[in-house]
Amino acid sequence: MDLIHYQTLIFDCDGVILDSNRIKTEAFRTAALPYGDAAANALVAWHVANGGISRYQKFAHFLSEIVPAGQPGPDLTSLLARYAEAVRDGLTQCAVAPGLADLRQRTRAARWLIVSGGDQAELRDVFAARGLADMFDGGIFGSPDNKDQILSRELTSGNITGPALFLGDSTYDHRASHAAGLDFVFVSGWSEVVGWQDYVREQQLSVIANLEILTRT
Repeated sequence: MDLIHYQTLIFDCDGVILDSNRIKTEAFRTAALPYGDAAANALVAWHVANGGISRYQKFAHFLSEIVPAGQPGPDLTSLLARYAEAVRDGLTQCAVAPGLADLRQRTRAARWLIVSGGDQAELRDVFAARGLADMFDGGIFGSPDNKDQILSRELTSGNITGPALFLGDSTYDHRASHAAGLDFVFVSGWSEVVGWQDYVREQQLSVIANLEILTRT
């Protein structure tokens, strides 16, 4: 795939830049366990089926749609705090996409952004701690704003200029990029999307296993 003509490259974080999907899945389970195994498992299933949206939306859904009315347990603020505590160490230790530095060098004329469902402040702290922040000269963005809001805002401000490419690992990444008029590539290697092969075939999407492949073409 020829990336040279793209002025902007936009990356999801979990499952694209960091091998952190499993870490976050287990953090959702851990945070929800005070409500019991069944409720925690139901949250995990909903989380996996709705990859790419924020923890705020997922826990709000959990409390309103999964937890039985009147059942005692942690509120939204407490769930978010439990989740953040469970996920913090994993984000500083998980694998970084191979070939990332080489890809940055190869596309040095392009602006790079992170647009993630992860918490924005947390993302910026992790990327700074891991020495990755300077690669993303267009900024590192996340929740509580969702990806549709972030992409719209950054397009309007001129921070994202076309042609632009979004690299993501969820169906929401694809929907958000399509709504914003961006090209899209599905990154499959760390994705938790069940049946992603069928989805990319039906949507006629380009697919790569990981970012390192882009340094070889």
